[in-house]
Amino acid sequence: MIDFELSQEIVNSRNMIHMVAEQGMRPISREYDEREHEKPWDFLNMMWSASQTANPVTFGEGRKKEKEGPSIRNLQSAVTIEELSWGDAGLYLSIPNPGLGGAAVSAAGTTEQKQRFLARFKGGEPKWGAMAITEPGCGSDSAAITTTAVRDGDQWVINGTKIFVTSGLMAAEKSDGFVVVWATVDKSAGRGGIKAFVVERGTPGMTVTKVEHKMGIRASDTAMIVFEDCRIPIDNLLGSAEVKKGTEGFKGVMATFDATRPAVAASAIGIGRAAVDFVREVLDKEGIKIRYGIAPKKLTTLERDFMDMEAHLQAARLLTWRASWMMDQGMHNNLEASMSKAKAGLAVTQVTQKAVELLGPLGYSRKCLLEKWMRDAKINDIFEGTQQINLMIIARRILGYSSKELN
Repeated sequence: MIDFELSQEIVNSRNMIHMVAEQGMRPISREYDEREHEKPWDFLNMMWSASQTANPVTFGEGRKKEKEGPSIRNLQSAVTIEELSWGDAGLYLSIPNPGLGGAAVSAAGTTEQKQRFLARFKGGEPKWGAMAITEPGCGSDSAAITTTAVRDGDQWVINGTKIFVTSGLMAAEKSDGFVVVWATVDKSAGRGGIKAFVVERGTPGMTVTKVEHKMGIRASDTAMIVFEDCRIPIDNLLGSAEVKKGTEGFKGVMATFDATRPAVAASAIGIGRAAVDFVREVLDKEGIKIRYGIAPKKLTTLERDFMDMEAHLQAARLLTWRASWMMDQGMHNNLEASMSKAKAGLAVTQVTQKAVELLGPLGYSRKCLLEKWMRDAKINDIFEGTQQINLMIIARRILGYSSKELN
């Protein structure tokens, strides 16, 4: 059974990361929101240096096991991501690390591939990984991917266009990183033909053609990448090249989301907590105290709204910790990962909007970061599977329906 008390090790790590968020991220948060597509290199270099010497769990690796006791890798990652996103979600997403591409390698790659592709994130200059799934004609339905990968001797040849690739610019062009590309090797096989391929930085035929201007998380780059006769080694395919009937082959690729959805949920919680903390701070300055432990009918509307905000975030956090804990135990967490993502995405959207509403003109003003947090929040209800997609996955798992029976 999950223990809701964090270990002292995780608490100590959380306190350290909170200092980084408060002292290293908050002071430059507004600046790099406004200077979109510019990189805070002092901050990024500091974080890269820290990842080489300190606990690496923030940057996609983490230790697998304590000397005594089970792994805490994913739970500690969730706690760390929440703190960094409390500082600034866009800056958190811009930190050099294996990213979603690294998560795909960890989920579907062989031991040799994990060593080959993830070892580069030790030493040298800052590096990024990215994952390219979404296409101009394919959004939430990942099975509708049209990007192709064709075998040609000892190489795969990839052709297609990917959009909304988080850290795509940094991974594809600006560092010794890589992009994990989802492509079909057999269109007639549907989902079974979808595979993931690692395309390393500087590979001819991979070109960043656009960097998006966004509503939120503006410190993080989001790119369009075109693959035109892009040739990669045959062993850059993650998993087996065998095309299996039905969705069996596709499930291995989709397992990436079981790891990344709790991470997105943790980021959402961090943004929501920043909003709640700020509202509480403003109320305290005005001499307004939230009265806990009294009859609900005696609460003011403001008190009820504020407690609802806290309750939604706490529920999302517990779901996220459970999904992360299950991964640490080696348990299948497909349902729980989608539940955490769906709840956190909805909660952070509602919480940040309510926070702006409660503070009125101050909340809407650029004098404080609250309006920015509201803009940053919405992406958590969209990427890594929209709210609707995750609710559909949850329904399928609970009711026992297949994707054909419930879509």
